[in-house]
Amino acid sequence: MNSRSHLSLLLYFVLTLCVFSQDKKSLQIERTENAPKIDGLLDDSVWEHAENATGFTQIRPEIGNKLPHGERTEVKIAYDDNAIYISAYLYDDPSKIMKQLTSRDNFGQSDFFLIALNPNNDSQNDTYFVVFSSGQQADAIANPTIGEDYGWNAVWESAVKINDDGWALEMKIPYRALRFADQEEPTWGIQFHRHFRRFRSQYTWNPLNPTQGYVGLYHGELKGLDNIKPPVRLNLYPFSTGLVNTYDGDTDTDLTFGMDVKYGITDNFTLDATLVPDFSQAGFDNVTLNLGPFEQTFSEQRQFFTEGVDLFSKGGLFFSRRIGNGPSGQLNLANNEEVNRPNEVKVLNALKVSGRTKDGLGIGLFNAITEKTYATITNTDTQESRREVVEPFTNYNILVVDQQFNGNSSIGLINTNVLREGNFRDGNATALVGDIKNIRNTYRILPQLKMSNVNYQDSDLETGYSTFLYVGKTHGNLRYSFDHSYADTKYNINDLGLIFRNNYNNFGVDISYQIFEPKGNLNSYSVNAYMNYENLANPGTFSGTNFGAEFNAQNKGLNNFGFWADFEPGKQYDFFESRDGRPFIFENFASGGGYYSSNYNNKFAFDINANSFKIFEEGRDLFGYNLTLSPRFRFNDKFLLIYSARLNVSNGSRGYATYVDDQPIFGERNRQSLTNSISANYTFNPLNTLALTFRHYWDTVKYDNEFFTLLDNGLLTTASGYTFDNIGDSPNINFSTWNIDFSYSWQFAPGSFLTTLYRNQLFNRDTLAEENYTDTLNNLFDQPIQHTFSLRVQYFIDFNGIKSVFKSNKSAS
Repeated sequence: MNSRSHLSLLLYFVLTLCVFSQDKKSLQIERTENAPKIDGLLDDSVWEHAENATGFTQIRPEIGNKLPHGERTEVKIAYDDNAIYISAYLYDDPSKIMKQLTSRDNFGQSDFFLIALNPNNDSQNDTYFVVFSSGQQADAIANPTIGEDYGWNAVWESAVKINDDGWALEMKIPYRALRFADQEEPTWGIQFHRHFRRFRSQYTWNPLNPTQGYVGLYHGELKGLDNIKPPVRLNLYPFSTGLVNTYDGDTDTDLTFGMDVKYGITDNFTLDATLVPDFSQAGFDNVTLNLGPFEQTFSEQRQFFTEGVDLFSKGGLFFSRRIGNGPSGQLNLANNEEVNRPNEVKVLNALKVSGRTKDGLGIGLFNAITEKTYATITNTDTQESRREVVEPFTNYNILVVDQQFNGNSSIGLINTNVLREGNFRDGNATALVGDIKNIRNTYRILPQLKMSNVNYQDSDLETGYSTFLYVGKTHGNLRYSFDHSYADTKYNINDLGLIFRNNYNNFGVDISYQIFEPKGNLNSYSVNAYMNYENLANPGTFSGTNFGAEFNAQNKGLNNFGFWADFEPGKQYDFFESRDGRPFIFENFASGGGYYSSNYNNKFAFDINANSFKIFEEGRDLFGYNLTLSPRFRFNDKFLLIYSARLNVSNGSRGYATYVDDQPIFGERNRQSLTNSISANYTFNPLNTLALTFRHYWDTVKYDNEFFTLLDNGLLTTASGYTFDNIGDSPNINFSTWNIDFSYSWQFAPGSFLTTLYRNQLFNRDTLAEENYTDTLNNLFDQPIQHTFSLRVQYFIDFNGIKSVFKSNKSAS
């Protein structure tokens, strides 16, 4: 489809917009001179005359049902110059209320109450505050593009009390936790949700249609917030971390001091900065053996890079693990040299500015700086050493401008820029992205146009292009979509983004059917079928196709299950496995599987996932399967234990093994991996949590004695006569890792935490692929073990609290 066709389709879509409207409930908030005590008792005078929000309506598993009188919900709301206050009485049989204690932002098996606030009343930018029947909190920012981001955290107060006829709660949401403009008579968007965990049923105060549109379109209106002023939003989080690390007889200690800062530059824009960052308590990455041609990546675990990054994620140009990742520089070593190369680069500081005006204009600025990093190279003959820079002083920047409109659509521009000191490469990428829906929320278009520029310093600037277009029906039971993605051979965003490969020109079609209300013995189910057709962009060569289907359902017993199948018919051309651009051909690959997840409301529950795959190709006998079993036991509302075992077996697969004389050598191999993991949490109360994470990963790869070379036509041949005797080092692999992470977290004051952490780590890789599990463990424990103990204290300081202290002292004098 050419650009003129894309433009015509977009114009047609915009010209056929229809008016979408609905009746909205309205709630009048009253000012109070006496702030309620947040204790869950609801006996404060402010609640006696506050307007009552009730009449909740079910949205799942059925739509439109009203709560019976004995399970009704009554919500009241008030405000003063400092905060909004909410009380809710949730009638119920107290013996049936589920109230598992979990860590913050973890929903677990617990009833909950949620308030969604939208100060701009734009249907798109919500802030969620959640209180669980256990007393725990959760909070998030939400919009149609990112969904719900529970990585965002605010400091607010809540309390819960279980009564004879239900449970009650009170909340205090300070204005510092919200972004809003100074308005004389504002109207805010507001919604209340109530969730019964034992039924997995959910109700909202303002009726909501889950079959169509974003949930923010169905908010009610909050009126009466007169004469409130946005506060000075300055929050300080000073911290100190003590670290003791031992490895192979050496012990290192470190003591760091730093601070995170949140500052409201304007009513709607906030500066977040981390000064002297400390990420020592970020969790382990789940490292696996990577035999493929693409890099192995891991999810972000550093809080600064997970919180409030919704604007920066637009266009897929930002992969935060690039910042502080391994050094990018390459080294040329002599045969008698060995290198000590750092695994990561230190982040000196980072900041982000983001926000959105009341007219829907979002602006984001991001900057991070990493220090110059050296590798130490040692001459093994003379023991002389030298240092070489493997990552220079580097500056990472992002600029985002995003305009929302129609209450459900947006268009944005994002630019990322990486500047490295000296002769190291620089990178720049730009994307124009849209998320466009008609006002009735029945169709959606996602257009994207991207450009990258990489400056290799010693050669010409390399410019690449990429596009993406999605068009789909987004309402009703039957839905369908079409997508097209394209990237030329020079498109490269990997200085600050993530792309595994370029050079593609792919088409996809999806069709699905789902139900939104129970039918027969099923609460819900969905059926989805798809087909993809893939080509290289240059030359325009076919590379592969696949089609498949999947089914997912939940029954009345709240058990989830599903199955799927996928087929790659005919010849498939893998242009990347060889590492030199020549295709590797395989034929008729089929895979399928299913899963079952029992009801987590039960004390004992389990998950099982199984799938298998096979190739139907003359002269090949590839077969494999994966099996995962994960039982979980909730001893009581405080203690949860989850064990998981995953077995992967692949016999007869073929792929790249090694290089000999600049020639990629392929081998036929049997691969088997086993992963054992344990997750245990003991939550004493909402403020104290003990957590254990354990993982042992074991992977073996054993090659047949006869190896292949790749012909230019994509087929493999053994005519070259390569065996273990003449390819050099054995490509067989025995890979094993071991991690333990044991932590205790105590919130000793609002927003203030003390966290202690012990962890150890083991790693081993050799060629002993025939060793059994016991021998592999013995070899693993013969390796040096890394022990780490850290203690971190973070304190929350609100500038407004400091001001009030000084005011009180001044008044007293």
